[in-house]
Amino acid sequence: MDIISKFTVGSEEGISDLITIIDSSVYTLHKDFVSEENIKKYIHNEIDPRKMINDLNDLSNQLIMTYADQKPVGYSIIKSGSLHPGIPDGKRATEISFVILSAFDFPEIRQSLWKKCRSAVSFTDILWINMLDHNPLSEFLKESGFVPTISSKAGPFQLPSHILELEINKG
Repeated sequence: MDIISKFTVGSEEGISDLITIIDSSVYTLHKDFVSEENIKKYIHNEIDPRKMINDLNDLSNQLIMTYADQKPVGYSIIKSGSLHPGIPDGKRATEISFVILSAFDFPEIRQSLWKKCRSAVSFTDILWINMLDHNPLSEFLKESGFVPTISSKAGPFQLPSHILELEINKG
């Protein structure tokens, strides 16, 4: 399998690949907790390509897409300067999302996306993510050094989650 993770701009093709993954991952992560009808309604009403293009064209945001044999299988969005209430004053914080389609959740794909993501955040003090408690990628992030800090709610349906933090620059 040919795996590549690369920075992607908010172009029509980049957004199309992103939406493909979002639609599938929203369904997979929520199907055991939320009705299929509500998931479909959310995807139809809330996944807006124009808004995504605007968000990604904000210079403080970056999109990394992971492809396996040229097929989009994962992504990470990096949001510089994004804080949550537990971040200490004076610390630079960066929020990430980390999503891989369940059918492609293999160590090589996780590593490819994580390495590219990690290389892009060396400027920050704290990397954080609000991860659903039942997300299978939580374990990988903890193995990569993330520490659960605050119980929370996440996603469109506000399901139980944890804020996970990784200290990048200690100072």
